[in-house]
Amino acid sequence: MSKRVLVTGGASGLGAALVDEFLKRGDRVLVTDLADAYDAPEGADYLHLDVTSDADWESARAWVEAEWGGLDVLVNNAGIAAGGRLDAVSFAEWERGIEINLYGVVRGCRAFVPMMKQQEGGHIVNTASMAGLVHPPAMAPYTAAKAGVVALSESLYFELSPWHIKVQAVCPSYFRTNLASSFSGEDPVAAFMIGNLVDKSPLGADDIAAVVIAGMETDEPLILTDEVGRSAYRDKHSDPDTYRKQQHGYGAKIRAATDTKGES
Repeated sequence: MSKRVLVTGGASGLGAALVDEFLKRGDRVLVTDLADAYDAPEGADYLHLDVTSDADWESARAWVEAEWGGLDVLVNNAGIAAGGRLDAVSFAEWERGIEINLYGVVRGCRAFVPMMKQQEGGHIVNTASMAGLVHPPAMAPYTAAKAGVVALSESLYFELSPWHIKVQAVCPSYFRTNLASSFSGEDPVAAFMIGNLVDKSPLGADDIAAVVIAGMETDEPLILTDEVGRSAYRDKHSDPDTYRKQQHGYGAKIRAATDTKGES
């Protein structure tokens, strides 16, 4: 049965790959993103939506009510790369990352949960990250925001179940996408390391999107999209000594990189 789906950050990266997957299965899709003009794929509509804007969320909700009369699936996918060492990232960059990566998801849920409650059903998919479950060094602004998305999703998983609303958090590890290009550049060491991991990943956005669509058919609150991420998550809980050794190793590499650059 065709679903009515809204995807934020749907014009590129994982968002665009998810849009393609939803369209393949015959869903009606509202693509939202920051562009004022966008050539939407056949079968999809487009709406400008800044996830930090309450007014834009109100406009999106009004569009859905007027055009569709309800929403079956909300995909809070929009996000930016906002990592870096604690003393190399400004507080403004912390605020920007949390405003988009966490509060953007909160705003999306607040905009559409009342509608889903009224219709006694719905599905919310929040794009978090494996960084929301395991927390490597030099990524605190990103891990803090994405851990918040995981926590929010789990709370809502239980809170909204009496209204037959399913909530899941998607937690991919590194995959090839344009996300790294949104890195602010305040911490060149972190930017280089993240970009290197993204570029070396064997997985692309299409691979992750296919796993997400399959995971939506389960009742699992977390969708772990790849073996690298699943292994890291298992190690953290079942082999904490190995996990800590690995993360300390990353920290040592960061220290070596900063020493090379003559930074403190």
